Amino acid sequence: MRRLPPRTLRGQLTAGLVVLLALACLAVGVTTALALRGFLRGRLDEQLSASGGRFAASLEHEATPDADNRPDTRGQADATFGARLLDGHVTQAGIVDNATDRSLPLTAKDRRALAAVAPDGHGHSLRLSAVGAYRVMAFRGDDQDVLITGLPLHPVEETVHRLEAVEAALFGGALLVTGVAAALWVRVRLRPLQRVTARAAEVAGLPLASGDIAMPAPLADTDPDTEVGQVASALNHMLGHVEDALVRRQAGEQRLRNFAADASHELRTPVANIRGHAELALRHHGPLPHEVRHALERIDGESLRMTRLVDDLLLLARLDAGRPLEQEQVDLTLLILTAVDDARATGAGHRWLLDLPEDPVVLTGDAHRLQQAIGNLLANARTHTPPGTSVTLTLTAGPQEVSLTVADDGPGIPEALLGEVFGRFVRADHARSRTTGSTGLGLAIVHAVTTAHGGTITVTSRPGHTAFRMTLPS
Repeated sequence: MRRLPPRTLRGQLTAGLVVLLALACLAVGVTTALALRGFLRGRLDEQLSASGGRFAASLEHEATPDADNRPDTRGQADATFGARLLDGHVTQAGIVDNATDRSLPLTAKDRRALAAVAPDGHGHSLRLSAVGAYRVMAFRGDDQDVLITGLPLHPVEETVHRLEAVEAALFGGALLVTGVAAALWVRVRLRPLQRVTARAAEVAGLPLASGDIAMPAPLADTDPDTEVGQVASALNHMLGHVEDALVRRQAGEQRLRNFAADASHELRTPVANIRGHAELALRHHGPLPHEVRHALERIDGESLRMTRLVDDLLLLARLDAGRPLEQEQVDLTLLILTAVDDARATGAGHRWLLDLPEDPVVLTGDAHRLQQAIGNLLANARTHTPPGTSVTLTLTAGPQEVSLTVADDGPGIPEALLGEVFGRFVRADHARSRTTGSTGLGLAIVHAVTTAHGGTITVTSRPGHTAFRMTLPS
């Protein structure tokens, strides 16, 4: 479920404006309602004070009424209430009804409420069970009694409620119109920020690590007097620095590729000559001193290692330069069988296992480079695991991709090397690598060949299980 509060800046600004306006409308509405209620109650208090308790004073004082003490309803508004209290007890209570009076029944609660009204000449609000809410005022009579006169609060409350209804309708409409207008206004004002966000997202989606990248054009809204303009200007400066850094990096990498390609190409001839002279010297029919023969054998071995290194460097340089690979139908199953046969011949102390589908797996690619990549994966497993290790090569074919996994139960790859295992000249064991003739470029070539085919190569490792997974489009 989505969170109720808006999460976008546009939504938060719009909601904030509407909430602030709603609070202002609420404050105005409450203030006007309270002010109107106070004003109308004040008018009632003025009417009560002007009446002077005449109706209450005219109520019956004696148990037997006569013509002289009839209640005086002249000039009294309908529903005017009157009561007489003597020694804190209500002796008579009445109400004006159509210019006449009628007695009003009171409950014990009503009598206690009336007895609690102080004869201070100020208005008090109370509720009588028979007639509802009243505004009353108490006066001291001539007979040591207390005279209470009251007017109903119903007209006041009705007027206040009508004002509240009108304000609710007006303020509700104002909030609706203001919300729509605020949303449109905020949308228009935030368009420059949206362009900044879109440009930042566009740059974030660029493969900046892949090489020569064309950076987007700078933003036009760079008014330094606005916060959005300042952000846009800062983004333009940042993009300029990033583009400059990418150009410099690309130029440096290109120089390194050119150097590696040129150096590898130029080294192939002298290395071949050295190896050829060493082999020719070793074929000499005459006796050779042991030290000389050993030196020539070392020269021949090192020249062979150097030849492999030069070939690997030249291959990587060509792949980095984007040289197109051969595109032909390749029987990957046959390549795997050939590579495992070679691995068994060179690593007889290991157990080589296969898990292949029944039908041959065919894809489009460069057979020679794929065979080299598979051979490098098997050679890596043989070189960095002790004899007796089981190495399993698994091939699975899906509708869109082919997956090849080389797993072993050896000691695993050190955690510090997992992040750079496909780098160049990375060795887990320098001494053993040099003894076995490894150049430290085998896995780098696997990564380059896989990437050139549009695939991916990953590695997972822990003590007792290491797996390289190559995924290629089918």
